[in-house]
Amino acid sequence: MRWLLPKSLNGFLLVGLIVLAGPLLVAMLNATVQMRRLADTSQRLVADGVQTTRLSQDLYAQIALLERSARLYEVLGDDSVLTAYRDHDTRLSAIVVALIGQLHNPDAKAQLSHLIDKQAEIRTQVMNTHSPAKESPELASAFVVLGELAYNAAGLSNQQIDTDVAGLQTETDIARRELFLQCSLLLPLVLIVVLLFALRLSRPLRQIDRAIGELGRGNFSREIAVSGPVDLERLGHQLEWLRNRLLELAQERNRFLRHMSHELKTPLANIREGTELLTDGAVGALSTAQREVTDILRDNGIKLQRLIENLLGFSAWQSNSTGLEVTEFRLRPVVRQVLENQQLTLVSQRVRLDVSIEDLTLAADRGKVRLILENLLSNAIKYSPRGGVINMRALADGEALILEVADSGPGVPPEERARIFEAFYTGRAPAGRVPGTGIGLSVVNEFVNVHQGTVEIVDGEFVGAHFRIRMPLRVPQPLPAGRRADAA
Repeated sequence: MRWLLPKSLNGFLLVGLIVLAGPLLVAMLNATVQMRRLADTSQRLVADGVQTTRLSQDLYAQIALLERSARLYEVLGDDSVLTAYRDHDTRLSAIVVALIGQLHNPDAKAQLSHLIDKQAEIRTQVMNTHSPAKESPELASAFVVLGELAYNAAGLSNQQIDTDVAGLQTETDIARRELFLQCSLLLPLVLIVVLLFALRLSRPLRQIDRAIGELGRGNFSREIAVSGPVDLERLGHQLEWLRNRLLELAQERNRFLRHMSHELKTPLANIREGTELLTDGAVGALSTAQREVTDILRDNGIKLQRLIENLLGFSAWQSNSTGLEVTEFRLRPVVRQVLENQQLTLVSQRVRLDVSIEDLTLAADRGKVRLILENLLSNAIKYSPRGGVINMRALADGEALILEVADSGPGVPPEERARIFEAFYTGRAPAGRVPGTGIGLSVVNEFVNVHQGTVEIVDGEFVGAHFRIRMPLRVPQPLPAGRRADAA
């Protein structure tokens, strides 16, 4: 079914809009038609009810007028009264005819038909009256029957109105159920379509978001492959081009650092050798002032050599930071090795260690974990005062490793925390200390990110800088580039 979906993002969104708007438009049209029909029916029922009620009232009134004129004529025998009777009789006939046309109840029409017959009998009886006389009982009983027929017809017409109103209520309930059923069917359809389109778009968007995040963190090892609409795939190709370009620039930078460092080491070695010869008196004894100058040259030469070696080390770390050599190893021997390497510095600075390392087995890159520990410990030694304490802890938190290193120095100022993990950024060095190269914490951050972990600065527990690393105890084995593209 994938070939049925549009290839471009615009087409994809257009199809989604049509799929969502189509059923909704049909439901709205159907609801409009239903409401229009119910409104027309309601309007017709109201008009018919009002007209029927008015005709029923006119029927009662006209029968009363007809009876009065008939009885007057029967008593008086006046032709003017007979003329009035005829007018009332004609109006009554018109009202009955209109009421018959208004009603569709057979029983009501039958009652009105009987009323017409009784009206004709009364008309005949009145017309056959030739002289004044007393009121005829037959005429009075005939009008009683006429009134009863009118009353029955009015009652049946009211029943018809009630029946029509009940029918309208039934139609309204049916329409309400139909609309509810349509909405009940439309809502799952809309949710399914939204879910399908969200799944269709969320995967490439997640891939793009992950790729941008890795590029921002300087991780250029994973190939960027975006699967989805053509527009997003094209964006994925652009990001892959950007990754390759950034990787080339990083490699060029590392090559530049290596070449420049090697080029600087040769004249520096000559300078140091010449300085040592001067210090040893190879060209004659030196005065006190001359010895001070050579000591300055020798100390700064050593410092410059250390900086060059750090640059070479950083270049090597950058070259090796893109991949992982995952193996299983115990953490305590690695920590012991790091502490032994820093033992002389610890003794010279008179710094005391407070170490608490759980006996954990990791599945990670042993060399990178060792460099993480070395750089954190070197940073802590550098900023700890003489006689200070360095705390180092490692423990398991579920499936994660918590590694913490804290010193008793001045801590990290808030204004420096946003840049402290940037390469070559150096904070304020303690008094009497030479500023570093700004590489150590950058290496820590990069290696922790490669292990899918995080590093943060924690406040409140120790007086100095407190670094906390959280990373998986078992880092997944990295996939080859081709398989990474498929997994993405």
